[in-house]
Amino acid sequence: MKVPMLGFGTYTMNGNQGAQGIHHAIDAGYRLIDSAYNYENEGTVGEAVRRSSVPREQLMITSKLPGRYHSYDKALITIQESLYRAQLDYYDFYLIHWPNPKQEMYAEAWQALIDAKRWGLIRSIGVCNFLPEHIERLKKETGVLPSINQIELHPYFNQEEQRMFHEEHHIATQSWSPLARAKNILGEEVLQEIARAHNKSISQVVLRWQYQLGSIAIPRSSSHERQCENMAIFDFSLSETEMSKIASLTRADGRLKDQDPAEYEEF
Repeated sequence: MKVPMLGFGTYTMNGNQGAQGIHHAIDAGYRLIDSAYNYENEGTVGEAVRRSSVPREQLMITSKLPGRYHSYDKALITIQESLYRAQLDYYDFYLIHWPNPKQEMYAEAWQALIDAKRWGLIRSIGVCNFLPEHIERLKKETGVLPSINQIELHPYFNQEEQRMFHEEHHIATQSWSPLARAKNILGEEVLQEIARAHNKSISQVVLRWQYQLGSIAIPRSSSHERQCENMAIFDFSLSETEMSKIASLTRADGRLKDQDPAEYEEF
């Protein structure tokens, strides 16, 4: 399965306004649309798909399983409910949203995703925020590795070791919050200098950095102008020096909300 290297995030995009924004994103050229059960907007995404003139088979739609439904039976029901909400016949990607390791049920949830894929409800299965130790457990207990791991990845937290693990295990890396907090990165002198050198915006520079790292970024914007701007990253490239300068912004406490998957849980 070929996956676009730039997708569209839909967190907080709900109702008619959200459907309109997602519809505009599809018109702007986005073909990978990211949602989640806990975003409470799967129906909004489905409505945007129906409003679009782009055929369903040309789109890749993602949703995610919440932590409160990790048990096998609940996970299967939730996947079906996700499809009913969106009025879709299948999801291209369905991911476990967080491992919630203290509950020790993510392997059971993973087995449900494996079976849902086998039954045709999902085309490809993956995870979010899984550390190597969590992925190793999935492999040990089911023999199946995720096709993708969506993780927090931005200039303040570049996830080098995690990305190396993904590469070694042929797992695609996807970035949530790829632009970190805009108000912070806009003030970074390093990014300002690189943006001026390429006559691009700082957001475009960061998204290009993500692309050259090999990570699938999923920026979110309700502005059609910004949606188009974020797509315009394929007509320039960053030098190795520029890539290194951006990578040097990373820091040990770079997580935006201190959500360490080894401890943090979301239901």
